[in-house]
Amino acid sequence: MKPRAPSFAYARRRWLLGAASLVAAPAVWATSRVSTASDARALAFEHLHTGETLSVVYAVGDRYVPESLGALARLLRDHRTGDTHAIDPALFDQLHALANVTGAREPFCVISGYRSPRTNAMLASRSSGVATGSLHLEGRAIDIRLPGVPLADLREAALSLRAGGVGFYPASDFVHIDTGRVRTW
Repeated sequence: MKPRAPSFAYARRRWLLGAASLVAAPAVWATSRVSTASDARALAFEHLHTGETLSVVYAVGDRYVPESLGALARLLRDHRTGDTHAIDPALFDQLHALANVTGAREPFCVISGYRSPRTNAMLASRSSGVATGSLHLEGRAIDIRLPGVPLADLREAALSLRAGGVGFYPASDFVHIDTGRVRTW
């Protein structure tokens, strides 16, 4: 049986509600919180496997921007399977702090964000450097490099944050950071 198309009245009502929310949202947001540019936290990325780029304000003050978190989850999806997963916003805060500490002006180069169980199992079977219980599986880890910042300096900057795990992979040219307990390898 073919699903019924929404009635014209229903479709029109949904469109009007959507349009009204677009008009009202800036006013509601402006009256609920006066913010300055210094309250905004932004990040920029280039995904090395997909070629995608993203520059986004992910938080303003103490509030995360849901649309930005969704765009970040899409960018940091498992590039092998296309599976997406919510990414821990604290990871973005770490990256923002890392950009500030290093004085970086270039986008983060992403090697790996979220990993599906299937991808992680495949990688773990090929390398002893991939944890079977990786925080990549939970959207709490990212493997990066940062143009203009030597890899050893990026590692030291990440360690200075004392905000989670930091892995150093000079042969593969990336640093791993996560929102787990503070540790290093």
